[in-house]
Amino acid sequence: MQEQPADHAGSSRTRSRILQATIELYREIGYGKTTVADIAHRAAMSPANVYRFFRSKRQIQEVVVAELLDEMFQAAANAARGSGSLVHRLAAILRTISQQHERRLANDERLHELVAIATDANWPIMLAYVDRIVGLLAPMIATGQARGEIREGSAAMLARCLLAAMNAHMTAGETCAGAVRLGFDEMMDFCVNALCLPPSSIATYRRSVGQN
Repeated sequence: MQEQPADHAGSSRTRSRILQATIELYREIGYGKTTVADIAHRAAMSPANVYRFFRSKRQIQEVVVAELLDEMFQAAANAARGSGSLVHRLAAILRTISQQHERRLANDERLHELVAIATDANWPIMLAYVDRIVGLLAPMIATGQARGEIREGSAAMLARCLLAAMNAHMTAGETCAGAVRLGFDEMMDFCVNALCLPPSSIATYRRSVGQN
């Protein structure tokens, strides 16, 4: 029998209730200490009902992380549609992601820890998120190549190289104790010089972001 729209809406509400209860508990006691029984109790239902919507505790964690990553992607996509030079918009995407991580670390540390775990362990949803970010960057890099502004090479590979170079700012991982973490602008200067062909490109970038 085909599920009726009302049933589908009810299932969606229940799923959302479970996720909201999960996020509340993660913020209060951390993801590691939160059990499915805790989630069920907070959502006012039985553990069996939680398992109707999520097959495991890990799947619940993955969905929570996926929603956080989707928020970050949407913010990055908005930055990509901004004004300014090509290099300025590339930097705006990366700066937006960096600011999202920093804001979550400062204001939502326990959820940040879960995203960091997903990052360090290369969860499939994290790899898919990176692919989405590459999908934002690569067409812009290809446009720059067509204009003769960015050096030749696979646009997707250059996008991945850019993310790798900006890794300390683009991921949820923590810097190792004693390690020197360069600032966002210093690393972006380096990346612009590596990507762009005209010698004056770095000066153009600095002017676009208001640096001297």
